[in-house]
Amino acid sequence: MKKGIIIAIIVGMFVWAVYDFVLQSDESTVTSGEDYEVKDHLTVNGSGDNTDGGEEDKVGLETGNMAPDFELSTLGGDTVKLSDFRGKRVMLNFWATWCPPCRAEMPDMQKFHEEKDIVILAVNLTDTEASIQDIPDFVDEFELTFPILLDEQTAVANEYQIQPIPTSFMVDSNGRIQYKAFGALNYELMVQEFEKMQ
Repeated sequence: MKKGIIIAIIVGMFVWAVYDFVLQSDESTVTSGEDYEVKDHLTVNGSGDNTDGGEEDKVGLETGNMAPDFELSTLGGDTVKLSDFRGKRVMLNFWATWCPPCRAEMPDMQKFHEEKDIVILAVNLTDTEASIQDIPDFVDEFELTFPILLDEQTAVANEYQIQPIPTSFMVDSNGRIQYKAFGALNYELMVQEFEKMQ
């Protein structure tokens, strides 16, 4: 009896090892060719210009993928789609008013918006806010003039697999993700990544 249990455990471990090896092999083929780097305290996916037309228009969240399209209402009541801005460079930022790193990067985002030809779409995780009034109060406090989008059910945040906030994506004029960052960005890094995009 004991011998049979031991054999079953060994067979189970062998099957798991083979499954795990195959799964890791598939993941490594997906991520090969991407370079990862650490800048300050941010882990970012290095930008690669994959717009030479040789790559399929795969929708996804990795560098070189087409950014998933979405439609949200703005704080002012308008409806905005990411695809409306095709032909322009876009910074897509996920944030909330209660998030200290979000507060820290907002002045740099406003400066970036004012000084560069960039569309900033600041997606508020509205479902996480204590009060809806916190959002216009925040916008007034920081004198923000770029569009504030309301992700009321966190559907877009879920689609973009947002874990830490702020999280930002730099999307080029073709709609491809060229850079993503987890954590607050400073103005210099925003400009640096902006200048790498077309």
